[in-house]
Amino acid sequence: MVVASGSTVYLNCTVEDNDNSSLQWSNPTQQTLYFGAKRALRDHRIQLVQATSKELTISISNVSLADEGEYICSLFTMPVQTGKSVVTVLGVPKRPVITGYIGPVHENTVIRLKCESSGSKPAARLHWMKNKIPLHAQHFPTMEDPRDHTFTVSSLVEFNATKSDDEASVICAAEHPSITSEASISEQKIEVLYPPQAVIRASAEFPKEGMKLHLNCIGQGKPEPQLTKWMKKNGELPQHTTQEGNILTFTALNKSDAGVYICEVTNIMGSVEAPFSLTVYEKDPSALPHSGIDHAVIGGVVAVIVFILLCLLIVLGRYLIRHKGTYLTHEAKGSDDAPDADTAIINAEGGQASSDDKKEYFI
Repeated sequence: MVVASGSTVYLNCTVEDNDNSSLQWSNPTQQTLYFGAKRALRDHRIQLVQATSKELTISISNVSLADEGEYICSLFTMPVQTGKSVVTVLGVPKRPVITGYIGPVHENTVIRLKCESSGSKPAARLHWMKNKIPLHAQHFPTMEDPRDHTFTVSSLVEFNATKSDDEASVICAAEHPSITSEASISEQKIEVLYPPQAVIRASAEFPKEGMKLHLNCIGQGKPEPQLTKWMKKNGELPQHTTQEGNILTFTALNKSDAGVYICEVTNIMGSVEAPFSLTVYEKDPSALPHSGIDHAVIGGVVAVIVFILLCLLIVLGRYLIRHKGTYLTHEAKGSDDAPDADTAIINAEGGQASSDDKKEYFI
């Protein structure tokens, strides 16, 4: 049977027919563990589970690699009968240890990490992942400990650090038959320092004269960048502006405020300037440009109206054509039985009613 070191192994010996002869368990060094229900070896890890004339079952807790070997159950008859149970103990690998990371690194720096795990038997396998994506690793030769014949395994992984690797999780995991949990996983968090980036956001899409406006300078970087200054290209900041944190506020816009405004942010990796072109519109709403979304909505409405009108024209045309055919059909009535053309016309125009109008009455 195969068990992991530190677990419990059960040794069971049963016989079908027994003339009350004693059963005995002995270890690989031929030391008697139990003779019937009597303990023979002072090892408190070994306990009696069941002892009858037909069964002897014992347990060994917290097994170690030294407990591996062939155990013999003997039935003392004439001659002595024996049975064997081979116990294989797996050396559970120790939690991997990741070395090589000494702290935050600059962007585009090559990171080299080494992972090592000892105590496995047979030798464990190591694999790497970064943010759950496998990494290609270089594996070193396996080393065997001559004292207990366990193995030490190690591997190396390298990758070029980018700003997307900041706060990345690099994992080294040991794979082994004895492992049933995540106890064999080690994790290393990575910090990457990179220069700042910045962008300016305005509190209004179409700022107008007289309104209050905020320009927010948003910087990103590692470490977090700080605002250095606000400035206006080819000019001075208006006197009616105030600065609080990363925000430049115009208390009341006027046409002279139009222009390009620049904020500068910096960290230990460098500095960057972000421009923003400010246009101040008149108070008249009609002077504001219409967005592409408005044109799209208007175009859609016009298309629906044109479609409805075309449908109405088609229905009206079919209605007129149908009634014109009915008129022509009535116009032809009475011509079939008329003796001449004049009578046919009179019959078509008035039908029976015309003939009634031409009746003569005598008094």
